[in-house]
Amino acid sequence: MKNTIGNHVSVTLFGESHGPSIGVVLDGLAPGMRVDEEYITAMLAQRRPAGALSTARREPDPFVIESGVWQGYTTGTPVCIRIPNTDTRSGDYADTRWLARPSHADYTAHQKYHGFEDYRGGGHFSGRLTAALVAAGALVMPSLVAKGIAIGTHIQRCAGVADRDFGDIAQDIAALQKLDFGALDAAAAEEMQQRILKAKAEGDSVGGVLETAVIGLEPGLGEPWFDTVEGVLAHALYAIPAVKGVEFGAGFGLADMTGSVANDAFCQTDRGIATATNHSGGVNGGITNGMPVIFRCAVRPTPTLSRPQNTIDMRTGEAAVLQSKGRHDPCIVHRARVVVDAVTALAVCDLLAGRYGTDWLGAQ
Repeated sequence: MKNTIGNHVSVTLFGESHGPSIGVVLDGLAPGMRVDEEYITAMLAQRRPAGALSTARREPDPFVIESGVWQGYTTGTPVCIRIPNTDTRSGDYADTRWLARPSHADYTAHQKYHGFEDYRGGGHFSGRLTAALVAAGALVMPSLVAKGIAIGTHIQRCAGVADRDFGDIAQDIAALQKLDFGALDAAAAEEMQQRILKAKAEGDSVGGVLETAVIGLEPGLGEPWFDTVEGVLAHALYAIPAVKGVEFGAGFGLADMTGSVANDAFCQTDRGIATATNHSGGVNGGITNGMPVIFRCAVRPTPTLSRPQNTIDMRTGEAAVLQSKGRHDPCIVHRARVVVDAVTALAVCDLLAGRYGTDWLGAQ
């Protein structure tokens, strides 16, 4: 199914950026999972644009749970969450209907759907649909927390400015939940924001790297070869618009290490078997080893710019110059942080259901 992901817990997206609404259907959730609507609202607020760092489009995201939840708990039947679109300006795109925006899906969507695609604001390919992913991830997150599993993402790098590494991961994850701009080092956060504003003033945009930690996963999660922990997570993470790279543990850095440095030696601790280092990012053979699962996502610069860009007219094939009139972000890294958390939560639920059964996260 083209808009569905998941083996045991499935996620289906629907809607377009400028359509009446967007939404998500979750199937396979256990009955008896507690649903915290205030928490869903809080996570959506982290994704929502705010201030000069983000697009001027302001969507309040008043989500509606249409099915699958009764008296604050999942029923076990499909959960449908719908989020109305209320701040659309489709006229911003009328004059550039046939101009392929560089690094957007305009040209590829036109080829696939033969001109019948909803092009307004990117249509079904818009980052607007990540609001539905956040709502879905926020719905399952309290059940993961109840099982001792925590997920947190920080802006490891943005516009060439680096954040500090994770330290005490549990404390850092707790701190990240309270930050509007998710860099762990306050000075780095300030410098990142200044560089984002500089790029905006120049009609340009910037990207960055998001680093995520998942703690509390028992050893043994994941399947060898095709449904590995890395494979399931990467499959979901690459669905996030602008994510162009995913690496686990030391990632590409492993290529420059010797085996004696790269290997994570096993040792006995007061909490049981662990590894002295975590270059493998908590995964061996595609299966969790009990260490924190650590991965990073490369987020490209926002492709919509206020400066002129060369392109083609899709009707004629002739060269053209695009001057975007729509509202856009000079950087989406800080907004994508909560999307990564949500997608990770959904993928982890799928992995857990595959190992322990679909009822494991529900009422016991």
